[in-house]
Amino acid sequence: MRTKDAVGQYGEQLAAEHLAKAGFTILERNWRCELGEIDIVARDGDALVVCEVKTRRGLGYGSPLESITYRKLSKLRQLLGRWLQQHSVRPAEVRIDVVAVLVPRTGAPTVEHVRGVA
Repeated sequence: MRTKDAVGQYGEQLAAEHLAKAGFTILERNWRCELGEIDIVARDGDALVVCEVKTRRGLGYGSPLESITYRKLSKLRQLLGRWLQQHSVRPAEVRIDVVAVLVPRTGAPTVEHVRGVA
């Protein structure tokens, strides 16, 4: 496995643990269809939440949050719509969150959760 992939998987695991500790119920991880992939699908009370996880090992290319582009948000909206079509879930609310994970070479990783980015 490539280092980049291993860091990404580690970040997704930290994100899932963070969300679970915050009271979210994880419904699916790495859900895929022909349009792409959703990292985490979860419930936060009555809300269905699609979580994009961005993990970086340093800030040389900016923070993980800075990598979320308009194009990525548009893709996440499409994926959310497709997920809803394929599941018999009718949530009161839907939203897209981002979980940014920074895994430095030394020290503990940090997790930042931004709710409702789109």
